[in-house]
Amino acid sequence: MDLNALSPYVRVAWDSMIDPPFEISERVIYDYELLYVKDGDIRVTIENQVYHGVPGDLFLFKPMQPHSILLLNNKKLHQPHIHFDLFYQPDSPQVKVSYKPLKSMTEQEKAFFREDITPYLDYPLPNHIRLNQPVVIEQFIFDIIHELERKLPYHEIAVKGLFIQLWIQLLREIHWHNNMHLMSKWEQLDRVKNYIGHRTDQEITLDELTDIANLSKYYLCRLFKKAYGTTPIQYHTAIRLEKAKQLIQLTNLPLTEIADKLGFQSIYAFSRAFRKLENVSPSFYRKKG
Repeated sequence: MDLNALSPYVRVAWDSMIDPPFEISERVIYDYELLYVKDGDIRVTIENQVYHGVPGDLFLFKPMQPHSILLLNNKKLHQPHIHFDLFYQPDSPQVKVSYKPLKSMTEQEKAFFREDITPYLDYPLPNHIRLNQPVVIEQFIFDIIHELERKLPYHEIAVKGLFIQLWIQLLREIHWHNNMHLMSKWEQLDRVKNYIGHRTDQEITLDELTDIANLSKYYLCRLFKKAYGTTPIQYHTAIRLEKAKQLIQLTNLPLTEIADKLGFQSIYAFSRAFRKLENVSPSFYRKKG
């Protein structure tokens, strides 16, 4: 799933307050639905799997998944929820929210089902998510609801942007849940990243970083790459080259002086780093003419 191509379409977003007794009999939907439990107590059945939903929980119903909802304990349910397509399709505005079981649908209605692409994510999204940071997700959901209610100019684009932020936050929740060992070492990783970020003008060694993190070289590199997608030394090189690109484009300093300012041992080491990471020489970024 290419997240760079993500172009969501939010079909409806409602802030629903429901009095008991309440039950949604088994149904399937064409699209995805995120249901957030703000207040209340519910039993949710998805493909014969039963979940207990409490405040701060999020449910993700996927296309063609049979599901039902039952309100428990005679409590009022506050459930902001969103129906959406992850990728805009030509018929997205015409597709309605479904309230039917699969057996009651016509062949024409069945043609509206979206493909479920969540299995292609790095970490497939479960149906029931006990959020680590519910306040952040909750705020995005309410912001989307308010945008759709107010319908200010360009609200469709605003909603798309808000939903992408919501989706990324959700993916991060799942990422951290699947990498709990990173959470326990987050303070050390953050300390290392901060140390690197303040030293763009000099070389650093892995020995320095292991002393700061109080971790072995192998463990530090493995955790850092898992968290940030690159090794500590590669990250240091990347941010130094970003600084170099700014100096090359926005000043008239000679390349040798820029290389020296950023702690490279020679113009040759500077050029080699550029060619290895950027596949171009430093002069590529110098404004011509």
